[in-house]
Amino acid sequence: MLVRTILADKGGDVVVISPDSTVDQAIALLAQKKIGAVVVTRGDGRIAGILSERDIVRMLAADGVEALGKPVSKAMTAKVMVCREDNSVNEVMGIMTQGRFRHLPVERDGKLAGIISIGDVVKRRIEEIEHEAEEIRNYIATA
Repeated sequence: MLVRTILADKGGDVVVISPDSTVDQAIALLAQKKIGAVVVTRGDGRIAGILSERDIVRMLAADGVEALGKPVSKAMTAKVMVCREDNSVNEVMGIMTQGRFRHLPVERDGKLAGIISIGDVVKRRIEEIEHEAEEIRNYIATA
């Protein structure tokens, strides 16, 4: 299964925020949308970074309450690993596991095309395994 299939099923809508927004605005957005990360984009739609709950906790631990008024660009992860729509679920699982990422932006032509979470990947992998198991059961039953 490819990332393209996951995005087709879940939709390509991505919650984004500007690098100039404040950390407290990002926290409010994460809470409102009930998500764990937000992609930081420039005006041209290119990915500038990703801001996760972990990034916010690290900044709060370092700067205390003053972190809330700082720009997202100071807290985000700027070196963002991305995937493409033609990556397989197994490739994405490898990227996420190796980098310890829970969210991975999907890039198309240098711009944000979607985002997939570890939950999306695990769900699809389980579906694949269940389908394979059913095929094996059917094969055994007819053999």
